[in-house]
Amino acid sequence: MSQAERLGLPSSPPPLPPSPFSDRGLTLTDGKGTRHCGGAITGRLTFPLLSVTLLVSFGSSTLYGYNLAVVNAPAASIKAFYNATWSQRYGHGLAPGPLTLLYSLTVSFFALGGLLGSVLVGVLVARYGRNGTLSRSTLLVLLAGASMGFSRDLGSPEMVIFGRSVMGVHSGICLSVVPLYLGEIAPKSLRGLLGLVPSIFICLGVFLAQVLGLPELLGEDRYWPLLLSVVVVPAFLQFLLLRCFPESPRYLLIERNNVHGATEALRRFLGTADVQDEIEEMREEQRALSSVETLSVWQLLRDRSVRWQTLSVAVVNAGMQLSGIDAIWFYTNTIFKDAGIPVPQIPYVTVGTGAVEIIAGLIGAALPGMRYVAVACVVGIIAGFCTGPAGVPFLLTAELFTQAHRPAAYIVGGSLNWLSNFTVGFVFPFLQMSAGAFCYLFFCGVCLLVAIYVYLVIPETKNKTFVEISQIFAARRSFLSAPAQLIRMMKLSGYGALDNSSLEGLSPQLL
Repeated sequence: MSQAERLGLPSSPPPLPPSPFSDRGLTLTDGKGTRHCGGAITGRLTFPLLSVTLLVSFGSSTLYGYNLAVVNAPAASIKAFYNATWSQRYGHGLAPGPLTLLYSLTVSFFALGGLLGSVLVGVLVARYGRNGTLSRSTLLVLLAGASMGFSRDLGSPEMVIFGRSVMGVHSGICLSVVPLYLGEIAPKSLRGLLGLVPSIFICLGVFLAQVLGLPELLGEDRYWPLLLSVVVVPAFLQFLLLRCFPESPRYLLIERNNVHGATEALRRFLGTADVQDEIEEMREEQRALSSVETLSVWQLLRDRSVRWQTLSVAVVNAGMQLSGIDAIWFYTNTIFKDAGIPVPQIPYVTVGTGAVEIIAGLIGAALPGMRYVAVACVVGIIAGFCTGPAGVPFLLTAELFTQAHRPAAYIVGGSLNWLSNFTVGFVFPFLQMSAGAFCYLFFCGVCLLVAIYVYLVIPETKNKTFVEISQIFAARRSFLSAPAQLIRMMKLSGYGALDNSSLEGLSPQLL
């Protein structure tokens, strides 16, 4: 018997269960019939599945990208409004330093709202489901849009900051719930593809904010409240149409034990009456979690069985924001002005960066696998970010955890994401004033470190079930724990403390 066998460790990684999906190729089902598109991608991309993906991406993810960039074009107008209001109230205007501070708070309070929204995700999805949470969250957009839209008429800068905060709460909820919903309704072979659609719409939202901010459209001084409040249009569309689609089948079966509802939802999304394989896969996960309750954040952080998954989610989410992308989106005009670009040309150059983001996002959706994010981190901030990191962290969270761990994992990842977002948005203007162009060296270092971690630690998740991905991490933990057990045994050798029989009962969980 080998040393590893006496330690109770597997001599090789445990075999993965057979996939319940056959290699059927990509089949698109819509009103024109069913078309087979080859065997490169397995699963069925049906019209309902595609429709709900586009709907929640447009009605939720687009708003996140839009609100990242919308404060850039009217920055001078908003500052002038703050200064004029302050002068009316107190008889004097604001000095440049306090005015920059007040505007930085307007920008970064969006992130504080996002932090609150990400903390609420676990409670909301458990009570209302994934679809129900997205539907109800649109009410926040209507409130925020009204607050920002009437702020100038009522002479209240506080309404702008409040509206930005509420929009942050909405984005904090949706950035977690959209990939969670799509990850649970999509076949495993299409999970990565559909999960990256929201990242494309985030880039589209940034582009729309840049285009609408042109002087010929809503970029004039009198239109900036309308520019901030136009977010109510896609949100209202999602509110009207999302109720036409069913709830997540995994949520219905695993958390609500509603087999009939889960079956009907699967039939609707997959476009077939034969969903037994998918039901059995979810049953397997339900049986594995039968003795495990949904974990809290503290329980997740203490659970050693998912420590690598939790660390990976933390690194990728924090690294995404600390890459510097938010600094570019928040302060594009200021950056280009400092770079020497003539002021009249800046809005059009900014729109050009938005076009690059959309193209890069489409390229990212076409690239195979998950590990390309390691390369994307160092390609370039804008193109590299939209090619991979823009959507991968939220998709990755859905794939690395089973149902019991997933809500808490989204809270951890989302909290770090928004805290990093707030830090960059608030600190960057002052960092740029003190360090100039050298401030980007910090962002380059973060990108490099995250890329190395992703390449070395995170496995490929393409075409794997949630259970299979968990087994890969379990095998990795067993492999990493073997040297420690062997060293521990060597230290005890010769002291008579342990013999071979006692070593056979040693468990990897004692590490």
